[in-house]
Amino acid sequence: MKISNETKIGALTALGITMLILGYSFLRGDDIFAGTNKFYAVYSSVDGLTVSKPVLVNGFQIGRISKMKLLPTGYTVIELSIDRQYKVPKNSLAKLVSTDLLGDKAIVLVYSNSNIEAEDKDTIRADIQGSLAESLQPIQTKAEGLINKLDSSLASINKILNPNFQKNVDRSFVSIANSLQTLEGTTKKLDELVGTQTTHINDILANTETITANLKTSTVHLNEITANFDKLSNDVATSNVKQTLENANKAVTDLQAIVAKINTSNGTLGALLNDRKAYDNLKNATNHLDSLLVDIKAHPKRYVSISVFGGKKD
Repeated sequence: MKISNETKIGALTALGITMLILGYSFLRGDDIFAGTNKFYAVYSSVDGLTVSKPVLVNGFQIGRISKMKLLPTGYTVIELSIDRQYKVPKNSLAKLVSTDLLGDKAIVLVYSNSNIEAEDKDTIRADIQGSLAESLQPIQTKAEGLINKLDSSLASINKILNPNFQKNVDRSFVSIANSLQTLEGTTKKLDELVGTQTTHINDILANTETITANLKTSTVHLNEITANFDKLSNDVATSNVKQTLENANKAVTDLQAIVAKINTSNGTLGALLNDRKAYDNLKNATNHLDSLLVDIKAHPKRYVSISVFGGKKD
């Protein structure tokens, strides 16, 4: 049986249309064959993620993204088509990650330790991992800082290589060399001075030792004086000071009583001190006595008669 060209063309056209439809469906994420389980995950942002992106486990593809739907809340529901031969544990994590520096995204499943399998059309936990560019941001910041420091270092090197700066450096080294020479000369002079004054220095050291010995001896004497002073203090502290003070107080009291009696005209002394008449009488008696003594001295015979032969008085 001979097949006409029209039939061949029709068959090829139908086959092509079928392949086109299947390819288009595959690119849209539709299942061509019913050998997958559907899982859902909700993300707040799906930047870089498109339908037909792979679903990976430890880098191995076990499915793809079949549908994406934006919710009224702004979140996006992702439908994951997973081959039925791969079992997904319950409470596994669907992490949205970057696969390259260009921002391409994929879903990476992180299996949990649960022994229970997730069922078809279950919703699994979702998470978003930062992009590689975001991960490299700290490195970029450090690199920029390093570049800035490198620029500063290069600028400093350029200043050092500047001819004027080199002249200043040479001048500084010359000044340092001159200073070292001056210091060397000063050191020599000091050595000579010390050499000539060695005898005087030895005498000073000897005198210092003598003074130290004298101070040591003086310290011994001072210790003895201090000990004697302590002994004197102890003797004074242990003497009958209280009795002495009491006797002194008693003597002062008696003296005050005598003075009081004198002031009150009691007794002869008080009368003499306080009575003017008694004083005048005593003064007159003294004057009469003085006149009598003068008269006796002038005319002793009036008062004393001496007879050698026992004669009578006239």
